Amino acid sequence: MIRSMLYATDLGAYAPLVLQHALALARRFEAELHVIHAVEPMGSFAESVLQSYLDGPTLSELHGRGVNAMLANIEKRVLDNFCEDLADGERDLDLIRAVRVRQGDPAEVILDQARRLQVDLLVLGSHSRAIEAELPLGRTAVRVLQLAEAPVYLVPLNQALGRRKS
Repeated sequence: MIRSMLYATDLGAYAPLVLQHALALARRFEAELHVIHAVEPMGSFAESVLQSYLDGPTLSELHGRGVNAMLANIEKRVLDNFCEDLADGERDLDLIRAVRVRQGDPAEVILDQARRLQVDLLVLGSHSRAIEAELPLGRTAVRVLQLAEAPVYLVPLNQALGRRKS
C-alpha cells in the first residue's frame, strides 16, 4: 500500500513531466506527496574566493543565515513553479504535504529524506539534462536505485523528449 511518496526534483526542464507522474500516483493511491530538491554545496573554488574577500565572522554569518535564507527562497520558488505547472491547480496543490530544499549531494539528500519520512515510494526522473540522455541513467538516479529502501518510480527522459525506442 502506498500512503506516502517523495518526489525528488532537480527543477530542470523535465521536472514538470515528472511532477505530473508523481501527482497522478498520489491521486490514484490517495497518498501524501512530499517534495525534495537538493542544492549542491558550494565548490572549493567558490569557497576560496569568498574566503579571500570576506572576514571570518562575515563568512560564518553567510554560511549560517545566508544559506538558510537561500534555501527558504528556493522552497518558495519551487512552490510558485508548481502552481504554474499544475494541471488541476488547487486540488493538485492540496496533495503536496511539504516542499523541502536541502543542501548536499542530491542522492544522499533524497535517500535521507526518504528514510526520515518513511515513504512508501520515491519518484524521480532518470536524468536531469538532455545531454545525459545517451547514458542509460543519470548519476543521481543510479545511486538512488542502488541504495533506496523504498521502491523507486523512475520517469524516463526519453518520454519527455518524445523518443520511443523501437
